[in-house]
Amino acid sequence: MLDEVVAPMTKEDAVRRLLLARVDGAYRLATFILRDPLTAEDAVQEAALLAWDRRRTLRDSQSADGWFTRILVNVCRDELRRRARRPQLVALDPEAGPATEPPADHPDHPDLSTALGRLSADEQTLLALRFGRELTVPEIAEHLRVPEGTVKSRLHATFQHLRAAVDAERRSAEAIR
Repeated sequence: MLDEVVAPMTKEDAVRRLLLARVDGAYRLATFILRDPLTAEDAVQEAALLAWDRRRTLRDSQSADGWFTRILVNVCRDELRRRARRPQLVALDPEAGPATEPPADHPDHPDLSTALGRLSADEQTLLALRFGRELTVPEIAEHLRVPEGTVKSRLHATFQHLRAAVDAERRSAEAIR
C-alpha cells in the first residue's frame, strides 16, 4: 500500500484556483460597481493580472478570496476616479431630447443609475459589496480591513447621500417637465 503524500497548496496554486473560480463573481461585482459591462471585463482582467503579479503578498491561502476582492475593488475605485476626472461627452442630437429625461418605462421614477453615479467611488464600492456581492457587514469589514462600526456608519452615510442624489434627480426631472 502506497501512502500518498499530499503537498500543501502553494500560493501560486491558491491564486490560480481562486482566479478560475471567481471570474464570474468578480465580473458581476465589477459590473455592479462600474455599471458598464465592457469596463468591468477590463477591470477583472486587470485585477487578475495584478493578483498574479502580487501572489507572493498573499499571507494565507485561506484568505485568498478577500485578498482578491480588495484588489478588484481597488481597480474599480481607480476606474471610477479616472471617470470623475474625465470630462463627460454629451451627444448633440436634437432628436434625442434632454439628456436628463427619465426612462420611458419608469416615468415617475428618477434614474437610479444617474443617482448612483453622483456617489463617491468609495460609496459606490461599498454598495456593490453590500448588494452586488451580498456581503454582510462583518464580511465587508473583513474585506476592507476596517471595524464593523466603520462599515455601518459608512453605509448609513452612503444611504443618506443616495437619498439626496435620488431627490436631486427627481427635482431635475420635474423641472424639465
